[in-house]
Amino acid sequence: MTIGFAVKDDVFARDILSVAQLNQAVGQLLERSVPPIWVRGEVSNFTQAASGHWYFTLKDARASVRTVMFRSRAAAVGFVPRPGDEVEVRARVSLYEPRGDYQLQADAMRRAGVGNLYETFLRLKETLAAEGLFDPQRKRVPLRLPRAIGVVTSLHAAALRDVLSALARRAPQVEVIIYPAPVQGADAAARLAGQVAVASARQEVDTLLLVRGGGSIEDLWSFNDEALARAVAQCAMPVISGVGHETDFTIADFVADVRAPTPTAAAELACVARGDLLAELGHVTARLARAQQRRLDQAGQRLDRASAQLISPAQRLAHQRERLSTLRHRLASAALRPLAASGSRLTVLAQRLARRGPQTGRGLDRVQGLTRRLVRGQQALLAERRARLQALAAQLRALDPENTLARGYAVLRDAQGQVVSQAAALAPGEGVTIDLAQGRVSADITRIESSR
Repeated sequence: MTIGFAVKDDVFARDILSVAQLNQAVGQLLERSVPPIWVRGEVSNFTQAASGHWYFTLKDARASVRTVMFRSRAAAVGFVPRPGDEVEVRARVSLYEPRGDYQLQADAMRRAGVGNLYETFLRLKETLAAEGLFDPQRKRVPLRLPRAIGVVTSLHAAALRDVLSALARRAPQVEVIIYPAPVQGADAAARLAGQVAVASARQEVDTLLLVRGGGSIEDLWSFNDEALARAVAQCAMPVISGVGHETDFTIADFVADVRAPTPTAAAELACVARGDLLAELGHVTARLARAQQRRLDQAGQRLDRASAQLISPAQRLAHQRERLSTLRHRLASAALRPLAASGSRLTVLAQRLARRGPQTGRGLDRVQGLTRRLVRGQQALLAERRARLQALAAQLRALDPENTLARGYAVLRDAQGQVVSQAAALAPGEGVTIDLAQGRVSADITRIESSR
């Protein structure tokens, strides 16, 4: 390949240039004169900066050149090169002016010798992306606690052993169903797609793993098949893709619901570890026990408050006795109060009469007679009031429930605690409570006789 440079002598002979001006002029000359080109070489001194930019040297047996690939371009490569990899880069020639070093600015990269495969990969990727097969909104979240997990891979693949080992360690209770298919070869893609379709039709698993170990782009090419990609997109259950190493990307990774960096990671993403489930179950059990204890404590408090509000028949009778005693005392006080007032008034009148009345014997006799009549009247009135008081007291004693019970009577109450006064209010077999003068009896009704 021959590249011509158009250099004008007067650009450099016109003035005396500084080093910075010289490097700037050379850089502009290179950028204008050399179009973007594909360069093949071996990667060495590869560094991925914290910013995401790639810095490496591209070399062959006779020469080397520094190369930089900025983050926006590196994100579209689909793999991370390793020292010793043969790659082809599409780059622009430029000059790093601070050091005067000539370098390549890479815009694209592919593995050497597989340019056609990589271009096919990119075309299929663009087609499926345009159809929405990579849309994050169509991605499904695998079940957290699957009943069964399906694995689509080769029976002889190391990836299968890694998956089974990880599942046996993390979730031995989960059933594993294998859908065998070759992962490399002429008919591998079609058989992989067929097994994905079989798993989707049977629906005997909750999550499907599509796994294979690492390899070159040719080894992983079966997973870049369009039919397999559409089978994964149409699968009835979520699909986790674990193909190759962490830096390997296939079309199946973009279509799958979840992309795992390795087969082992796919198995770990498919289920929750049994130990984590047991720990979570322990936490839930402890929370349930605390909640149940709180409910029991609250119910106990409610029972205590309800019990405190209940009044037993004995307490009710005691309250009634206390009220009766208060009424008896008030009645006695009310009966004596008029007599005391009359006596006081009589004394006052006698004193006034003694002071103001004439001091005559006849008047004195008359006063004495009136006094005797007054005394007799007071005594008669007092006797009448005493008799009335005794009659009222006798009526109160007659109405006292305890006196009634003491005479042999009883208070009959039904199951609801209501006093029963008619036999028709009861039914045979019904339980009743009988309050006696001393104690209480529970009984059942066996026969009812009508009143005569």
